[in-house]
Amino acid sequence: MRFLTGFLIGVIAGAAIILLTTPQSGRDLQRGVRSRLSNIVNDGRLAYDQRRAELEARIIELRRG
Repeated sequence: MRFLTGFLIGVIAGAAIILLTTPQSGRDLQRGVRSRLSNIVNDGRLAYDQRRAELEARIIELRRG
């Protein structure tokens, strides 16, 4: 629990430092963050779909014997 608390405090502090020292405007920064977050979510969905397909194929294979 201590590690998680320290990690979260570090993430918040790091984000605050980045926001305060970035040379971009607020809108540019927001667009960039949204774009990166969207890419991360899409990559996660793609990985999920691929893994699910692999596991479903494996289940079918195991059921056949």
